[in-house]
Amino acid sequence: MSLNALVLCSDEKIVRVLRRVLSELEIGIQHCTEPDGAIRQLTRTRFEAVIVDSTDLKTATAVLKSARTAPCNKRAIAVAIMDGHTGLRTAFDMGAHFVLYKPVSAERAKASFRAARALMKRERRRNTRVAVQIPVALHNPITGANQKVVTTDFSEGGLAIQLPQGKHKETGPWKMSFTLPGSSEKFEVKGEAAWQNPGGQIGIRFTDLTVDLAHSLRVWLNENSPESEKDDPPVSCKLTDLSLGGCYLELASPFPVHTRIVLSMRSAELELRAEGVVRVMHPEIGMGVEFTQATVEQREHVEKFIQHLMATDGALPELLVQPEGLESGGAEAPSLRTETEDPLLDLFQHKASLPAEIFLGELRKQRRSHADAPEENILPV
Repeated sequence: MSLNALVLCSDEKIVRVLRRVLSELEIGIQHCTEPDGAIRQLTRTRFEAVIVDSTDLKTATAVLKSARTAPCNKRAIAVAIMDGHTGLRTAFDMGAHFVLYKPVSAERAKASFRAARALMKRERRRNTRVAVQIPVALHNPITGANQKVVTTDFSEGGLAIQLPQGKHKETGPWKMSFTLPGSSEKFEVKGEAAWQNPGGQIGIRFTDLTVDLAHSLRVWLNENSPESEKDDPPVSCKLTDLSLGGCYLELASPFPVHTRIVLSMRSAELELRAEGVVRVMHPEIGMGVEFTQATVEQREHVEKFIQHLMATDGALPELLVQPEGLESGGAEAPSLRTETEDPLLDLFQHKASLPAEIFLGELRKQRRSHADAPEENILPV
């Protein structure tokens, strides 16, 4: 199944550019010139992206709102086509994830849609399941019961199993142990019931996947999914600012605010990963990321990641970033950060709405202040 985008735009020049760019990225287009027609389509057909010419802000806002309220399109990636004088904040307040400024060029559109396509695939993959039969050992830590079952399918978020006769009402929680076909890595994870049907089939949601186990599962699913369902590869980025709580990354196709990302560092034979959430995004420039530290394991990953970066003595390793999806409703990620002041995160929190040039100027001031006062919680890169 190919990716599909709804385009609401009456400017033929813009539409021609979008058709060419999206065709190269293997994204299909459903073109509408009237908002009523676009809203009807959104209630009937699933789209991975909704692209709206926002010359009339009220109309554009209504269309994007319709997408959010349509069950089949509530997680579609929203792209606003804006006049050059309109600020990013206006687009984000409308519900847009990405912004294309007029005049729309093929080069700039392709840069934005590379990131958009990666997110479109990730959002669709959230519920993609691979049919596979794998033996799983279940242990219920509350009742002490142990049993062996066989899966019926797998996804990134969990698995489905067929419970034996008489066990249909069990809901967990469980500790699970299994090995994926073709892999020697043993998964040991916790899970809880997500759904159950009268036939005894039950869906189990993973509740404690570490970033490394999630990566291994994602790689396996990529290798065992149809070609059209594979994720886009991670993209290279440049680290310019780093603190204990976050970092700023330069890349031509940054991901929107509230995107959950995995940042991978490769150096010689070592590969480390850290999770984060995009808090600031500047189109075609870069993005500010807050490290996710909601569990002790996540915090340990971040600390190991930063320690290795600091130990490179100026020779930065290869850095790659890949989206994991969008936070639901833009919810703030919980954190185990200490109360120590973090100037970089404070900048993300209080000055994210500044124009890109001014925000980047504030980043440069922080670097200079760190050079003068190294006790600040900003690390050298």
